Amino acid sequence: MINNKKIPLLGVAAYSGTGKTTLLKQLIPYLRQRGIRTGLIKHTHHDVDVDTPGKDSFELRKAGADQTMIASNSRWALMTETPGQDELSLEYLATRFDSNNLDMILVEGFKHEEIDKIVLYRKETGKLLESLIDNHVVAVACDGLFDPVKPAINLLNINEVDNVGEFVIQWLKNQQN
Repeated sequence: MINNKKIPLLGVAAYSGTGKTTLLKQLIPYLRQRGIRTGLIKHTHHDVDVDTPGKDSFELRKAGADQTMIASNSRWALMTETPGQDELSLEYLATRFDSNNLDMILVEGFKHEEIDKIVLYRKETGKLLESLIDNHVVAVACDGLFDPVKPAINLLNINEVDNVGEFVIQWLKNQQN
C-alpha cells in the first residue's frame, strides 16, 4: 500500500534546450551514490504513450480501461487515462509515488508550480533569466557569472554536477528539519 506522507518536491525549470534532462541524467546517479532515493516527474506538452501498439496491454487500454497496469518481476507501470482533465495536479501526481521508497521527487517542468526550484540558464538561449525567476526559486544553475537576481538565490555551476548535487543534498536536509 502506498504511504501518502508528503515527499519533498524540488523543481528543475528552464527554457527548452537548456539541458534539464542532461543535468538530471547526471544528478540522479550522483544523489543515488549518496544514498538519496529519488523519484522524477517529467511534464511534457506532448501526447504520451509508453505502451506498444499491438501488445495486449495496449489493446486492452484502447478498448476502454481507465487504468492499465503492466507488471513484471523487475518493474511495473500504471497508466491512467485523463481525457477532459483541465490541468495536471502536481500534488496529486506526487501522491502516486510510494513515499516509503523515496526521499525526494525531482520535477522537470511545471515551472509555474509553487514549489522550490532550481532554474537552469544558458545565455545562448537568447531569453531573459529574469522571466524564470519567481518567489520559489532557491538557486540558479548557469554557465556564466550573473548578478544575483535576488540575494536569497544561490548561484550554481550548471556544468558541475557535484556543485548542483551538494546544493540539492543540503536543500533536502533543510526540508527534513
